[in-house]
Amino acid sequence: MTIGLIGLGKMGFPLAQNMLRNKFTVVAFDIDDANRKKSADAGIVTTSSIQAVAMHLPSPRIVWSMVPAGLATESVLAQLPDLLSPGDIVIDGGNSNYKDTLRHYAMFKEHGIRFLDCGTSGGTSGALNGACTMIGGDKDAYEVCKPLFDAISIENGSLYVGAAGSGHFTKMVHNGIEYGMMQSIAEGFEVLNKSQFDVDFEAIAKVWNHGSVVRSWLMELTQNAFSKDPKLASIKGIMHASGEGKWTIETALDLGVPTPVIALSLLMRFRSQEEDTFGGKVVAALRNEFGGHAVERAG
Repeated sequence: MTIGLIGLGKMGFPLAQNMLRNKFTVVAFDIDDANRKKSADAGIVTTSSIQAVAMHLPSPRIVWSMVPAGLATESVLAQLPDLLSPGDIVIDGGNSNYKDTLRHYAMFKEHGIRFLDCGTSGGTSGALNGACTMIGGDKDAYEVCKPLFDAISIENGSLYVGAAGSGHFTKMVHNGIEYGMMQSIAEGFEVLNKSQFDVDFEAIAKVWNHGSVVRSWLMELTQNAFSKDPKLASIKGIMHASGEGKWTIETALDLGVPTPVIALSLLMRFRSQEEDTFGGKVVAALRNEFGGHAVERAG
């Protein structure tokens, strides 16, 4: 199976490597020359344009967009109807707002092109070694792509969720939960930091991740962050938000569902823009650990 991949950045490049390792042929494009060169050096077939990607694919063509949600995704998807044919399949693997996804699905349907939304979790290491994928869209299109989703995902880590938009909707809710979990970890270490005890944060994260109720990948990443910087002194406690937490809260309000933990975790991210806190350092470090999200360095 040959896959056209648009986007060779933070998530797209390891995803392409994952596909190659699982014996898929990848024809890829990225607007950044350095990303294309790095990918070509890794054995990925790269092209000079999105049009060239489409030209190199067998029918039915499968094009996976792995660029940031918003303007970048809009730009990529807007070009594809004129490059593809009825029966071809487009996959949006970014974390797009599900309302935008429903609009994209309708746009491609008008052209007879099948469209799948794939919520992708696991960060950069998951993209490389086995992601968690949540897929929405028409079942016939999913069945064509199921071998791909199964191959690039960790065992039991891929699910056909249902109708168009449901994959990105599920990933949105996932990220809302993630906000709350990260904030609770951060608050716990903030209490430890301000206590009278001179404790080893890395050691505590390690022991909590062995047999305790709160053991998790996030706790493992917490340990990793403290192993690199025992007091997180080199970064600022500024926590950025990429949008999914806000979308989750807005949707919860529309549905009349109380989500106080997720809501407050988002508000704490806004608060961190104004005041440097230790809890903010923990969340910033965690986001950097799993997703490579930028941190602001302390002066």
